[in-house]
Amino acid sequence: MASTKKNSNNNNKHKQTVKKENNIKNLFNGFMRFCKSETVHFILGVVFSLFGAFLLIALTSFFFTGKNDQSIVENVPFFQLFSIEEDMLNWAGAIGAYVSNLLVNKWIGIAAYVFALWICIAGLRLMRVIENGFTKVSILCALGCIILSLTFGFIFQLTESTSFITWGGNHGKVITDILFKAIGPWGTGIIILIFFVLLMVMISRSTIQFIRTALTTNPFRNPFAFKKKEVVSEEVEDENAENEEESPTPVENNDEDSFVFVTEDEIGENEIEIPQDDVPEAIIEEDAPFVEDEVEVNDTDPIMIDVEPTVLSRDGEPVFTVSTGAKEELVEEVLQDYDPTLDLPRYRKPTLDLLADLPDCSGSVDRNELESNKKRITDTLMTYGIEISSIQATVGPTVTLYEIIPAPGVRIAKIKNLEDDIALSLSALGIRIIAPIPGKGTVGIEVPNNDPQTVSMRSIIASRKFQESKYELPIALGKTITNEVFVADLSKMPHVLVAGATGQGKSVGLNAIITSLLYKKHPAELKFVLVDPKKVEFSIYSAIERHFLAKLPDTEEPIITDTTKVVQTLQSVTREMDMRYDLLKAAKVRTIKEYNAKFKSRHLLPSKGHRFLPYIVVVIDEFSDLIMTAGKEVESPIIRIAQLARAVGIHMIIATQRPSTNVITGIIKANFPARITFRVQSMIDSRTILDCPGANQLIGRGDMLVSQGGEMVRVQCAFVDTPEVEDICGYISEQQSYPDAFLLPEYVGEESESSGAGFEVKDRDPFFEEAARIIVSSQQASTSSLQRRYSIGYNRAGRLMDQLEAAGIVGPAVGGRPREVLVMDIMQLENKLESMQ
Repeated sequence: MASTKKNSNNNNKHKQTVKKENNIKNLFNGFMRFCKSETVHFILGVVFSLFGAFLLIALTSFFFTGKNDQSIVENVPFFQLFSIEEDMLNWAGAIGAYVSNLLVNKWIGIAAYVFALWICIAGLRLMRVIENGFTKVSILCALGCIILSLTFGFIFQLTESTSFITWGGNHGKVITDILFKAIGPWGTGIIILIFFVLLMVMISRSTIQFIRTALTTNPFRNPFAFKKKEVVSEEVEDENAENEEESPTPVENNDEDSFVFVTEDEIGENEIEIPQDDVPEAIIEEDAPFVEDEVEVNDTDPIMIDVEPTVLSRDGEPVFTVSTGAKEELVEEVLQDYDPTLDLPRYRKPTLDLLADLPDCSGSVDRNELESNKKRITDTLMTYGIEISSIQATVGPTVTLYEIIPAPGVRIAKIKNLEDDIALSLSALGIRIIAPIPGKGTVGIEVPNNDPQTVSMRSIIASRKFQESKYELPIALGKTITNEVFVADLSKMPHVLVAGATGQGKSVGLNAIITSLLYKKHPAELKFVLVDPKKVEFSIYSAIERHFLAKLPDTEEPIITDTTKVVQTLQSVTREMDMRYDLLKAAKVRTIKEYNAKFKSRHLLPSKGHRFLPYIVVVIDEFSDLIMTAGKEVESPIIRIAQLARAVGIHMIIATQRPSTNVITGIIKANFPARITFRVQSMIDSRTILDCPGANQLIGRGDMLVSQGGEMVRVQCAFVDTPEVEDICGYISEQQSYPDAFLLPEYVGEESESSGAGFEVKDRDPFFEEAARIIVSSQQASTSSLQRRYSIGYNRAGRLMDQLEAAGIVGPAVGGRPREVLVMDIMQLENKLESMQ
């Protein structure tokens, strides 16, 4: 009794300690969220910008009023400046006079202006007025402060100025004193020159070519002579001298040493011709036109032309125009890789504060619970004569894995048969025995925790494994039983089959997959085709229609809910797949990754039909309902996509809550190698989806098994709630978007291709008229009834039914139900048949 009371007190103390730790973590996480919020960043940005402007005013005033204020600020302590009777002349008051004197005379001299400008830029960056390049600007500002301080310190040292301003500050004065003593004034000047060249090279790479040109220029050359591109013989030179009147007019480029020769007749109204030797290779390959900007033709002066190569987008429209003076700068600009994200340059991926931050309770299982379970497992095995060498526990969010090493001579099958007995002794909802654990010489017993924890989506998205993932399509599913973040690459899976009973976390799992892709990819790189027969699961994503969704042309709803639209959309996806394969064939590549890399490097021309190919992910919920209503019509394109679409970047995720064999057929299972299974009701369902039992022993609430590449992993699915998904979609929808959703190729069905009786009379089946009369008389139409009545095969009966449909006698097929008879009586049928003669 005393021992039980002592254990209870220990448990209470442990829980209180864990609670305090969780409270501290929550306070810290709340403080970090506050610091990372956009509002705080904006306010800090305003403060920084105004403080930088204040410094600029104080520094400017210092050069006019600093001489009068210097005696005060250097002899009076800072906190007494506000109580002296004398007034400061500095425009920024006592603080401005003190800070400007400190920055200029005590620290870095005239370079204090650069420091003040950097503070302003930092404020604009926090306000998100400036998006990129802040790190480079900071490095340049730091280097500029050092160079300016040394330069003015060097000049101040040479001139021995007696000004009240220390132009290089104490920093420049002390460093130049040391350099003067070490290497003298000439060495000091060389050091400063090296730093200056380094700064200019970092600012612009054209500095390198400028220095090369300056060093290779012949100072004794004739300034009126033009540079020749080739060395010609004396005979050619004499011939050119005789035909001086027909000599080409020199065209001067902005580079002093580069000249291109064209005749005046070659200068058209809107374009000029330039020898390919002088045109960068990238321009020749892309056939980028050269547009004449300003041409002035005089009898004596050379023609001045500003050449502007136009770079085309994937649609053939101009994206940007590069106007440069030097040929090297032109080449550098044009050779830049195509960036598809520049279609929406201001797009920002969703932030972490849109997701709820649940307390991290990993490893919070009571130690007494672990020891108790170990003892019960050991006692149960000993009862049946099974000895074990050791037992270890690995705590997960919802399940603890107990690894046991059987004694020599113990058969593993014997342990496997005791699954129910161990569950009874542990009073657990259901346990799962892995005998043996792949890659280990142990037997695993997975036991549910008494207090299962929820894995937040935020903790998964914020994890280093997801953030640093190099996968093409990373999907973050949750945490394994070893508390490791589970991230998979959808492009390698490449299609996923999701199954689970109602209420076991299947919809949350689909939202987790979609959310992780939204956090990782740009709208130009990924598109979704969402099929939702229930009409309520994916409707929340309609807000991001113009960013991430794909649909058929002339379709209002971006989420496909109608069965007919589902079939048309899937057929349209197969057309997109075929078109992409044609593009890959023309580009002589095998995968979408190779094709896009080639397109980005501008080896594929939009003028020849090439375009950047985004990944397309087709997500279908309630697949069993589609099979019941549409049957083979929906299954055929799905199978074709699953078999072929991987290489062209089209991937499919199918979810169903009834994993029966008539829904998940053998051919579907063969083409969907990756399976995600939540808890199912029976072992038969588990075998249907996984080919083995185990899914029926899960505990629900997001507990799932992920089968990929022959390996099965138990994962606790990350929880993402509907309000979180709404916030993410709202955040994306408020940003700049495309004019419309990504349009799939227009689908033209067989009904559209054949109008009315789109077949010749001689091609009709001999039973056509007789079958039509029987169908109209009975008002029932089915292919099987035609087979039985006329003792014909299924193919012939199917063609006969197609002819009756094309003639407008029966309606289209609707799943497994009989077709609708469109002709009401025999008289109407006879008139119709007579008009078809």
